[in-house]
Amino acid sequence: MQEQSLEGVHHTWDERGVHDICLSRPDAFNVLSSRVMHAMQQALDRVAEDPQARVLVLGHQGKAFSAGHDLREMRATPSLAHYQALFAQCTRMMLRVQQLPVPVIAVVDGMATAAGCQLVAMCDLALASSTSKFAVSGVNLGLFCSTPSVALSRNLGRKAAFEMLVTGDFISAHQALDQGLLNAVVASDELASKVAHYVQSILAKPRHAIAIGKQLFYQQLEQPMAVAYQNAEQAMAHNMMDALTQEGVQAFIDKRKPRW
Repeated sequence: MQEQSLEGVHHTWDERGVHDICLSRPDAFNVLSSRVMHAMQQALDRVAEDPQARVLVLGHQGKAFSAGHDLREMRATPSLAHYQALFAQCTRMMLRVQQLPVPVIAVVDGMATAAGCQLVAMCDLALASSTSKFAVSGVNLGLFCSTPSVALSRNLGRKAAFEMLVTGDFISAHQALDQGLLNAVVASDELASKVAHYVQSILAKPRHAIAIGKQLFYQQLEQPMAVAYQNAEQAMAHNMMDALTQEGVQAFIDKRKPRW
């Protein structure tokens, strides 16, 4: 096991290629200050640069996954240039999550609000305890959560997403599950075993196949259907050329387990 502690972020990884990034400022509700986002970017870049990486689990300490941006930091520098740079930094970090070649699993056991909720929405998979809750509450302060709306509207239906954005109200974990923000809701003491289930399932598949599939999945969502199919065709054709895929198909034909 290797580890690295940065500003508000603790990062560990093991010989299986399982990376864990933990937001570690529970006393500050794991706010995404500029320094924390920089630390997150560094940790995500390390995952991207690890050729053995297979999966990333993104969790937190304390009762908040993240309360979003650091409002005190934002208020301390009231200039347009500062705000533009801050939100651009946040966007780079959020996009990095989906650009990683490995699946990213958000694990929430508490509340996730504003940019914290956005971060959950940007992850490939998301699990939460039954007592967790979610909101994009900036509108309550007069600041519409426009950047979180990009991620939220790509997870939830339009009307459900806009309801969260325009009211700022919390939704429960079960509502978040029903509306598409989460994959599963379990009791707090069952989160670890549920995460382990997802991790083991991902580790059992070839890394190359998942990397190709993840890249195509997000790419095609933004394309017209005909273009999406053309790109998907190419992705699958290249995927089939991989030696591990050839072995997997042959194993199916031979009615045996693949030798990966």
